[in-house]
Amino acid sequence: MSTAADDGSPRWLDEHEMGAWLNLAQILMMLPAALDRQLREDTGIPHAYYQILATLSATAERCMRMSDLARAVGTTPSRLSHAVASLEQRGWVERRACPSDRRGQVAHLTGAGLATLKAAAPGHVAEVRRLIFDHLDAGDVAQLRAVTAKLLPALNP
Repeated sequence: MSTAADDGSPRWLDEHEMGAWLNLAQILMMLPAALDRQLREDTGIPHAYYQILATLSATAERCMRMSDLARAVGTTPSRLSHAVASLEQRGWVERRACPSDRRGQVAHLTGAGLATLKAAAPGHVAEVRRLIFDHLDAGDVAQLRAVTAKLLPALNP
């Protein structure tokens, strides 16, 4: 898609696009804060840590190469390294040498980490439901899934 009109001027958002964009921008700002607040109040862990634990739990062996994990949770390798260090101190994640690349590391979800995730998940899912899905019918959910599936490829590096 072109970002400028044929004469080189910007393709400004029309009224409908602007309304959709402003709604989306508000959601992108408010939703992470709301999810983080709920998790911190109920479990004492930030949403970013929950995402790491949940992502690791979804893999067959509860482990993932650190670089892949950073991409999966949408953070930088440096930020992930700091988060995993904190999760290691709590006994929820262990870092191990990557068997296929001596320079790489693998993050492994421990039993204690899985237990923490299982304890936090019901409240988190209830909050996601309260904030999002309780306001949508099945058709809305299908549309949301279709729209987000169209947008994600442009955001993935």
